[in-house]
Amino acid sequence: MVKFITASLIVIMSIHSAWCQVEPKEPKEPLGLALENFKYPFPIQYIKLHIQGQDVSMAYMDIKPVANENGKTVLFLHGKNFFGAYWEKSIRFMAALGYRVIVPDQVGFGKSSKASIVYSFQLLAEQTKKLLDSLSIQTVAVVGHSMGGMLATRFTLMYPARVSHLILENPIGLEDYKVKVSYSSIEKEYQKELARTEASIRKYHETYYVVWKQEYEQYVQVQYRWTLSAEYNRLAWVNALTSHMIYTQPVVYEFANIKRPTLLIIGQADRTSIGKDALSEEERKTVGQYPTLGRKIAESITGAHLIEFENVGHIPHLENTERFNQALKDFIAQ
Repeated sequence: MVKFITASLIVIMSIHSAWCQVEPKEPKEPLGLALENFKYPFPIQYIKLHIQGQDVSMAYMDIKPVANENGKTVLFLHGKNFFGAYWEKSIRFMAALGYRVIVPDQVGFGKSSKASIVYSFQLLAEQTKKLLDSLSIQTVAVVGHSMGGMLATRFTLMYPARVSHLILENPIGLEDYKVKVSYSSIEKEYQKELARTEASIRKYHETYYVVWKQEYEQYVQVQYRWTLSAEYNRLAWVNALTSHMIYTQPVVYEFANIKRPTLLIIGQADRTSIGKDALSEEERKTVGQYPTLGRKIAESITGAHLIEFENVGHIPHLENTERFNQALKDFIAQ
């Protein structure tokens, strides 16, 4: 009996000791709406803008060539669920080759002001031009990913003389979402934004990649920690406004008007589409088909070059950085 009690006490004490060694998870720190407490890989500067009666700030990184300056500039434009910092590896690569690199956070995103305004790609293109004007940059090679691809297309159409090369990386807007996705009001989109959770954000981000890596978690955490802010309702409203912009302002009908050297880099496993969650399972199979969409758009742009990345999803510059950077280097050098 004594041996049994002693053995039982040892087991209980071991369990208690192990339980005590498990550290409770620290509550996650909310992020300010302008990512005040989130560090970017390069110094941030700001340009002051006046938009629709509001004074706003547009954040940007201006990275000088590391060596062998060639006098050329690359402009990187981010996607909707991201911000300029996710271009870090490509920025370092191009700067090492002698390029000056400009990376703005568009108004409504990242470290820029979260303004409640009427968003349009024309507006964002105009503000981007103002940024380049303020830096006395006349010509750029424009690289746009996802929503940034829609913006890069609009910028090129509006200011063709300012663009030496256009590079579209898995851009959204290769199809008109209105054709298959029913209209969702800004108010409804706002409620969806308010309902976001850490799990739902991560689940969506996981669709971007063929193989999930821990390094991608930081982008989940930025969006989740934003939801913890006491001011998140402001950002949720801006997110709804920019979703409405994407849905209502397709660029697919204008690719044939692009007259600048164009490269499309398309991850073949990508199936990203706006509003896909509102479609039936069968309908989802008809949208976001990037292998088909990439070839169709490449045919519609005179002289466009298409590079297909097999076994890569929505963000080639993160999933296959080395190949993406090499493709960028080779194309811009032409």
